[in-house]
Amino acid sequence: MTINPKDPVAVAQALIRCESVTPEEGGAQTLLEGLLAPLGFTVARPTFSEPGTPDVANLYARRGEGAAFVFAGHTDVVPPGDAGRWREGPFSGAIVDGELYGRGAVDMKGAIACMVAAAARRPDAAPVAFLITGDEEGPSINGTDKLLEWAEARGERFSACLLGEPTNPDALGDVAKIGRRGSLSAVVTLRGVQGHVAYPHLADNPLRRLGPALAALTGEPLDAGTDHFQPSNLEVVSVDTGNPAFNVIPAEASLRFNVRFNDRHTPDSLKSLLTERLARALGADAFAIDFQPRPGEAFLTAPGAFVDLISDAVEAETGRRPALTTGGGTSDARFIKSYCPVVEFGLVGQTMHQVDERVAVADLETLTRIYERALVAACGG
Repeated sequence: MTINPKDPVAVAQALIRCESVTPEEGGAQTLLEGLLAPLGFTVARPTFSEPGTPDVANLYARRGEGAAFVFAGHTDVVPPGDAGRWREGPFSGAIVDGELYGRGAVDMKGAIACMVAAAARRPDAAPVAFLITGDEEGPSINGTDKLLEWAEARGERFSACLLGEPTNPDALGDVAKIGRRGSLSAVVTLRGVQGHVAYPHLADNPLRRLGPALAALTGEPLDAGTDHFQPSNLEVVSVDTGNPAFNVIPAEASLRFNVRFNDRHTPDSLKSLLTERLARALGADAFAIDFQPRPGEAFLTAPGAFVDLISDAVEAETGRRPALTTGGGTSDARFIKSYCPVVEFGLVGQTMHQVDERVAVADLETLTRIYERALVAACGG
């Protein structure tokens, strides 16, 4: 069946029908290549690998000369769960009562469809590119980060990027994201000496250090927030000894935590701060802390010309000027920000990752017009 690339609903339906549960490509990027190549895009399909992680297919497409305005996103989706609980099949792409159903409808195949339609409606020579990964919902190791390095090594340059993550809580026009908090995870091991619970003087129970450790990590705020960021928060997510016995004092206990932090910190500064707090509370020899690899850094695309350009496009089509926020989890914008300014704006995210994920058909057309306006303005039109 021929798909009209100017029709975001038809493109979104076709993408949803590709079962691209991360890290599987599922035909989604093959579909995009078939839509973009006839529009004058040169398309590349690099696959990246790293030991211990799945191979991931990615797509880079561009037309025009010079620094390109980039549409970025991901074709991989989270698993649908129990397909029998869906009103329509999770990969059906069915439309019921004005809503398009399917896994990825809002996160974020719907937005990618709008990007394709926007580019199809503007078949001019302005430099525009698509940066599409299949690894955003997975480890995010063989995806956008490596795709950006790959593109830079080939001389590709970008003027700005619009990432289509679902940013709006209730209606199109609510929110554009101009930054993201960083993320840092760690495991703290509290050291002790194993022994019999009836002879505590011959042992050293590490769980007695749990209270001071928690107080050191969470008792004092990390900061009070900034103009564009909420206060950083550290959350302990697990405490464990691996000890099934009632009559054994464990040799060690561990706690795991994650910090979502603002631009007052870097991963390195947080590592130093938290290690120092624990050392003061417990003593340097009473614990070990293992920070997990690949922390995310906080970043901000400062309000200015590009942020205004996106806000103007949203306001022109919805009548609402979006609030500029940095809340929520992480996204691939954390990689893109090192190459060009990036703003996130997409669909309403109320049903993302849920059973019966769906998007209003009317929103797909509105978002396409927003993306089209942004593309024209960013390329000097």
